[in-house]
Amino acid sequence: MAAWPTYGKIDGPIVMIGFGSIGKGMLALLERHFEFDAARMVVIDPDDSGQPLLAEHKVRYLKEELVPANYREILSALLTEGEGTGFCVNLSVDTSSLEIMRLCREIGVPYIDTVVEPWPGFYFDRTTPPEARTNNALRNTVRQEKATNPGGTTAVSCCGANPGMVSWFVKQALVNIAHDTGHSFTEPAQDDRDGWARLMRDLGVKGVHIAERDTQRARTPKPMNVFVNTWSVEGFISEGLQPAELGWGTHEKWMPENARVETIGPKAGIYLMQPGADTRVRTWCPTPGPQHGLLVTHNEAISISDYFTLRDGDDVVFRPTCHYAYHPADDAILSVREMFGQAGKAQPELHILEEDEIVDGIDELGVLLYGHARNAYWFGSQLSIQETRELAPYQNATGLQVTSAVLAGMVWALENPGAGIVETDEMDYRRCLEVQTPYLGPVKGYYTDWTPLTDRPGFFPEDIDESDPWQFRNVLVR
Repeated sequence: MAAWPTYGKIDGPIVMIGFGSIGKGMLALLERHFEFDAARMVVIDPDDSGQPLLAEHKVRYLKEELVPANYREILSALLTEGEGTGFCVNLSVDTSSLEIMRLCREIGVPYIDTVVEPWPGFYFDRTTPPEARTNNALRNTVRQEKATNPGGTTAVSCCGANPGMVSWFVKQALVNIAHDTGHSFTEPAQDDRDGWARLMRDLGVKGVHIAERDTQRARTPKPMNVFVNTWSVEGFISEGLQPAELGWGTHEKWMPENARVETIGPKAGIYLMQPGADTRVRTWCPTPGPQHGLLVTHNEAISISDYFTLRDGDDVVFRPTCHYAYHPADDAILSVREMFGQAGKAQPELHILEEDEIVDGIDELGVLLYGHARNAYWFGSQLSIQETRELAPYQNATGLQVTSAVLAGMVWALENPGAGIVETDEMDYRRCLEVQTPYLGPVKGYYTDWTPLTDRPGFFPEDIDESDPWQFRNVLVR
């Protein structure tokens, strides 16, 4: 863009928690789009590898690990220092999103994160029952906080690429399908959940895949005993070892034997007694076409199914199935297989591919809405590493899809300062995409005739449901 817009002024301290691959990319977008005093910004991270970059940008660095015993003292002092209202940008792992969010709202400071993150130990506690380790359980802690303390200072929960951006894509995709199929409708208001659920139901949408294919390719092949990824390795390992989890639609007629119905919160989903990163599903993206993805648990799988639930009194009359179907970069696929070959034990070395290590490729991330009159429709971002280099520094294509969503969430929070705790499903999708789209490369929609039954059965008999191709029975790779 010839001139990048300035979206607002942050006249208090900015505190960024975590300075990994997403934090580094976010720094450039903060400087580009907000007025603020760099001398009043501080980054907190126990890993000081990013300190030279921060020094170059004249941003203060605090080498500290936030833990239950110190986070309130440290953050309260930093966020209330001097005049004005600051902003807390939480891009960390192993810090409690809920506790930090609660503190920020107590002192009147807007807050944003990309995931409901717990304190250390949650993901790998063998004494914790499987359902308690689901993202639904984590999400429910934030929803309970919202119900107990409605309104107040805005705190945006789970606003990255996914969860986050994909919830805005779902609404845009629904509007596109409605127009393309000649469906007469009035677009529901931002806060009209029933209206959006009725629109999805009336269009015949049965479910949503968060369908992603990352083709970014490193110059150097992955060595053994190194987990390589294009974004947080710790984050991917943690969520990959959680139970496979999905929002469960009202059209489903079959459930896997190892599935369990969720009993926590909205009870909108199910989980499987197996890890998500070792669970495959059939899905479709524009570039590869049909592919196998990993059914990794994500907040949006439950939040989207919950948001688009339609009730008649206490009875659920419509709900879409929703889950992540993730094909990460080839190096990450190899890393996952190597890890599960060692019974889920992570490699001793973890490595995130920096922008200059990547030769080519795109991160094709979108939503596949299926079951309607045009069968299936994928809508999303097809951002290449080449275009990423032209758009913003310090990040690869995967990172820019995340940081631009954080940017959009911050803009929305500043424009809606008293919104309380919100998820991205509850935000103005048009405004958020208006801010984010310049960073997403081609943002397009594609219809496809593919279904999970295409070219099946193959050489061997299969347990399939030919009466409805979009049953999870046909989607799950067994």
